[in-house]
Amino acid sequence: MARSEPGNGFRPGSARKSGRGSSVFLFLLITMVVVVGAVTLAVIGGGDSAALPEAAPDQLVDPLPETRPVGRADVEALRLPVGLRGYRMADVDDVLGRLGAELAERDARIAELESALAGVQATAVGRPDMFTEPGQESSQ
Repeated sequence: MARSEPGNGFRPGSARKSGRGSSVFLFLLITMVVVVGAVTLAVIGGGDSAALPEAAPDQLVDPLPETRPVGRADVEALRLPVGLRGYRMADVDDVLGRLGAELAERDARIAELESALAGVQATAVGRPDMFTEPGQESSQ
């Protein structure tokens, strides 16, 4: 270790000034300018043949079928497009609205069929020949 003695030129807390530090800084500065320039040229491209083609906006790839009811396979195959901060809100709202309408329609149809079945069962219970086999006449 160097000591702080008179005459050796070393002072604690100070570094020697040399041309080496400024040449490293100059090298790093030139390297940064070259890298930024190369990236800019790659992104902008030159002329008609751009290095990076325009990306199409992310769209709903597998929309739900319009001509038939939505099935389980349709929902499992559905892939919603991702936007800047997650899923695209408009596409998610469309899908959820469609699924909600399909479920409401199916629930209404199920309720209609259950009430029709209950009506048929109620009229069948009141018939006197309920327990006779078809083709046999009642003996009453």
